[in-house]
Amino acid sequence: MKSQDIRKAYLQFFESKGHLIVPSAPIVLKDDPTLMFNNSGMAQFKEYFLGNGTPKSKRIADTQKCLRVSGKHNDLEDVGFDTYHHTMFEMLGNWSFGDYFKKEALDWAWEFLTEVLKLDKDRLYVSVFEGNPAENVAFDQEAWDIWKQYVPEDRIILGNKKDNFWEMGDQGPCGPCSEIHIDLRTDAERAAVSGRSLVNADHPQVVEIWNNVFMEFNRKADGSLERLPAQHVDTGMGFERLCMAMQNVTSNYDTDVFTPLIAKIEQITGLKYTSNEVKNISEEQNKTNIAIRVIVDHVRAVAFAIADGQLPSNTGAGYVIRRILRRAIRYGFTFLNTKEPFINKLVEVLANQMGEFFPEIKSQQQLVTNVIREEEASFLRTLDQGLQLLENVVAQTKGTEVSGAKAFELYDTFGFPRDLTALILKEKGMSFNESEFDASMQEQKNRSRAASEVSTEDWSVLIPGNVETFVGYDQTENEVKITRIRKVNSKKDGILYQIVLDNTPFYPEGGGQVGDKGTLVSANETIDIIDTKKENNLILHFAKQLPENINGAFVAKVNTDLRTSTSKNHSATHLMHLALRNILGTHVEQKGSLVNPNYLRFDFSHFAKVSDEELRQVEASVNAQIEAQLQLTEYRNIPIQEALAKGAMALFGEKYGDNVRMIEFGDSKELCGGIHVKNTAEIWHFKIVSEGAVAAGIRRIEAITGDAVKDFFTQQENALATIKETLKNPQDTIKAVVSLQDENSKLKKQIELLLKEKIEGLKNDLVSQFQEINGVNFLAKQVDLSMSSTKELAQALGTSKGNSFVVLASIEDNAPNIHCYIAKELVADKSLNANVVIKDLGKYIDGNGGGQPFFASGKGKNINGIKEALEKAIDFVK
Repeated sequence: MKSQDIRKAYLQFFESKGHLIVPSAPIVLKDDPTLMFNNSGMAQFKEYFLGNGTPKSKRIADTQKCLRVSGKHNDLEDVGFDTYHHTMFEMLGNWSFGDYFKKEALDWAWEFLTEVLKLDKDRLYVSVFEGNPAENVAFDQEAWDIWKQYVPEDRIILGNKKDNFWEMGDQGPCGPCSEIHIDLRTDAERAAVSGRSLVNADHPQVVEIWNNVFMEFNRKADGSLERLPAQHVDTGMGFERLCMAMQNVTSNYDTDVFTPLIAKIEQITGLKYTSNEVKNISEEQNKTNIAIRVIVDHVRAVAFAIADGQLPSNTGAGYVIRRILRRAIRYGFTFLNTKEPFINKLVEVLANQMGEFFPEIKSQQQLVTNVIREEEASFLRTLDQGLQLLENVVAQTKGTEVSGAKAFELYDTFGFPRDLTALILKEKGMSFNESEFDASMQEQKNRSRAASEVSTEDWSVLIPGNVETFVGYDQTENEVKITRIRKVNSKKDGILYQIVLDNTPFYPEGGGQVGDKGTLVSANETIDIIDTKKENNLILHFAKQLPENINGAFVAKVNTDLRTSTSKNHSATHLMHLALRNILGTHVEQKGSLVNPNYLRFDFSHFAKVSDEELRQVEASVNAQIEAQLQLTEYRNIPIQEALAKGAMALFGEKYGDNVRMIEFGDSKELCGGIHVKNTAEIWHFKIVSEGAVAAGIRRIEAITGDAVKDFFTQQENALATIKETLKNPQDTIKAVVSLQDENSKLKKQIELLLKEKIEGLKNDLVSQFQEINGVNFLAKQVDLSMSSTKELAQALGTSKGNSFVVLASIEDNAPNIHCYIAKELVADKSLNANVVIKDLGKYIDGNGGGQPFFASGKGKNINGIKEALEKAIDFVK
């Protein structure tokens, strides 16, 4: 069966068992602060397991895009070296929320595998939880008895807590699980060694394909377990591994999930991938195979993350995506000899292959291709730079071992990979200190972990079974009761309290809009609410202290000044989105936004700089909509299909329910849960303050509205008044500025001529002062020139004589600078290196620098060190 047929067969089977088939949630999570990425099929259903929401159906099935590259579930370093771990993978899953339990789950699993897919029953092994007396969790007798109907007891394996008790985190729903493993070895291998002994032993052909988790418990903050009010089923089957079993191959990469991508790489590079079936391959071929596996795996993860709205960046989830892509680029660079961007060419293959079931990869194909191509080009430049920096480190190293701290600096600052450093050094007969590198890495991890470490207590539930109501669209203050509280301790923010109310006017952060701030007021005290967020369908109000009487009655009051400014910016974002599509084209789509009281930020797809004229047109369009006094039309709870039929825009990467909220201002129609003005006239005025690139094919506009525009105009007016006063209040200010520029240009030309004459004069003066030492023409002097002119003079002097070694210093803006020119013949014959010279002399002026082996410059802080630096320069030629 082809992979697409296997996927369809699974969904059709569970649909026949009364399951609602739902689409995959985005791979990037935007409304769950506890996870960066969807790392399992159940992540999008967490609120149902926690009892904070009601599912559309008690039985659900889907295939979920998952990414495991950070945190507890991190498979990144295994990818490529084995044939069954992946960064992105599909998780086929079926769920029961308080409906069926172990019997149906296991019966249907066996039925699907052996009767629908007709897998060989003799190749299947199952496992059940052996129990844990320390936690008062018994051996799973029920699962054992169910499996006895289908498989001999010698193929039922008892698993410990590590293998057969599933937890989604340190706290939360959990329970025993029952796994199904398949043995894909040859008959001869199976006869020689029992598959039972290879289960959970990391054997590449004896792999887990399905895990049935029975959610019975809740793990509390103190580590103890309590029973959940209802029992749930959460299953997950690795789609790629199932395809391997169904297509009679022994590697995921030999299935049609990956072979089209591999074929494209073979076409681009001219290299061949050898199947897992081929034995006794050369070490060179093994490296090629690993590199190709890394690339075809990683391009899937990166492409789907970008399609779901996560661009590569230097922080958070964006950094993880950039790291995955750079790992792929580096494997191509090192082992496939690809020195030009090529991974972006795989996106078309991926879109054609998976676009039917995941339409986002098809519709976002151009954007994904452009972003990956730009990232490739950028990192290949970084690799070139890293090679040069590594050469400099080698030149400064005495002996054959490079400092591990230096190797880590290359890795940490420039993204230069550890194993590439090791490879290049090995070719030079050198190595770096691994333990020093590891110590530097651990130190960085400790700093990072300390900065982000968060511990939470269990919820204290004051009003059981309460369902929170959001009333913030209509009210900014309301009488409330506290229903839950939880203490949070983080190194970054200190101790905070998360407060849940029975109803709230506070808008929680989401859809680009920041969370509301305000107060909780009782008869005796006022508690500041410093932020509002949403987690697992609960609205969390953050405070630095709790009320003395948490059971009392309160009035929740939103800070209306901040709310009003934010709503103006949010509504203006919608108006600008429409204007951009009208002026630049309908290819423009929102790719990210930030809406706060001070300004709005809007990221959108567009493949060229937005011209000044186009920006003026966008501004004019938005302000025309403001002046038209468009009334807000709000559809608060309508079916999503009806909203789309009315022309509403849905954003890629967002998760929408069956019923949605639609915001309409004239022709602007968007699905949005945020806070808006009642009439566009409230915005007052809209002003763009900046436009620029964020990534390939992504532009960013920042803009202001309302009082911020008034302040902006006041600042501009004050600046103009200051300019006029400085220019002695001319009648025509623009004409006066142009005249000043002309005069300045003429004076610059005169100064340039005088400088050239001065440099030529100094050069003629200093040529006679060269000393010949050991066959080297040496000169070290301080001169009265700017830094750039000193550099120019050093190069002029260096080329005026053969075998020259020139060191010049000068002072500019009360800071010393130093330059070294070494004739290229000396660099080659005498192993002299200007980089090394500058690094050494720089310490006398409390500075540093660098450059090429024949010319380098440095800048420092200590003027008094110039004399000693120049005196020490002669040591290099002596």
